[in-house]
Amino acid sequence: MRGRGGRRGDEPPASGASGLGEEADPESVARAIALRLLASSARSRSQLAEAMQRKDVPDDVAARVLDRFTEVGLIDDAEYARMLVRTRHAERGLSRRAIGVELRRRGIDDEVASDALGEVDDEDEEEAARALVRRKLASTARLDPQVRARRTFAALGRRGYPAALVSRLVREALAEEGAEIGDVAEDIARGE
Repeated sequence: MRGRGGRRGDEPPASGASGLGEEADPESVARAIALRLLASSARSRSQLAEAMQRKDVPDDVAARVLDRFTEVGLIDDAEYARMLVRTRHAERGLSRRAIGVELRRRGIDDEVASDALGEVDDEDEEEAARALVRRKLASTARLDPQVRARRTFAALGRRGYPAALVSRLVREALAEEGAEIGDVAEDIARGE
């Protein structure tokens, strides 16, 4: 379906200063950038500022627009961080450490990140790790217990779980199955 100006759908044109024409004022460009990005998904203030910087929006204009968007509630780093923590932990099974790295990469202040990460306690993290261990061991059931342990260790390590926790959970899960792995879990934890 064609929209106004011969464009398809609601997509802004690819050329010009964010589709506003070459002579658009920087504040209009900044608003257009922020609105376009926020329409697709929540973003941190830092992510929006970086997008504006890439489009050569002056820093003072970007700050003014971002302040206004924060004031009216379109940008809320604290809520964004809480949402990210909930989804990354529940849907992807990431550890607090891995989520913290992602929050920093997205420009979330350390204090805001710490508050959001506080919503996942030790028990939540252990239960998520236990579920991941069970899933990984189930998917490798036909393999040698040592291979299963190594693969499970690697999978949880990539999600940021501490080696001691993973070692304990893998040993417990394999023991429930009656499998013996000896000191493999400790060797893996030490990197041997």
